[in-house]
Amino acid sequence: MNNIDFYFSIGSTYTYLSVTRILDVEKKHSVKFNWKPFSVRAIMKEMNNIPFPKDKKNKVDYMWRDIERRAEGYGFFAKTPVPYPLSEFDLANKLAILGLIEGWGVDYVRTTYKRWFQDGKEPATEPNISEICSELKLDKDKIISKANSKEIEKEYLSNTDNARKNKVFGSPSFIVSNEIFWGDDRMEDAISWSKK
Repeated sequence: MNNIDFYFSIGSTYTYLSVTRILDVEKKHSVKFNWKPFSVRAIMKEMNNIPFPKDKKNKVDYMWRDIERRAEGYGFFAKTPVPYPLSEFDLANKLAILGLIEGWGVDYVRTTYKRWFQDGKEPATEPNISEICSELKLDKDKIISKANSKEIEKEYLSNTDNARKNKVFGSPSFIVSNEIFWGDDRMEDAISWSKK
């Protein structure tokens, strides 16, 4: 089975499309995605890249409508705009890292995105974080404490550094044998490349 590194940040808007459909795509194409939460925010700051500045209303409006259209095309929906940018960006992603280590990460990421883009509930904030923990049967205080540990911080920084080394500049990105495919609409291209 071919392996594809899936670099993503909770906080990236288009990543909603990827995480919502990725398990079906994985099964359909018999591939394995390695989920790697990283700080796209840190990398974008280094590049002096502001993705959707408030003074570019047409571009922002286009993004929200584009996500709605693409979601509909995939057979689900998005109700935009959603809270953006995230106030607890790093915590949201460190929780994802912890969850992937402990076995509940994929469910956490997918649930977090679903609640963000379908219910307008901002990731890693209250009451959303408590509701997600209740749904996934997680001890909220315990996982937040663990997510803020030095070990998880180290993994987060390592994932971000590996993203830099792979020349990742946005989320979602897919890496296949040193080839980068950026954007939800490049997921299938990455799969095709992995089967060459």
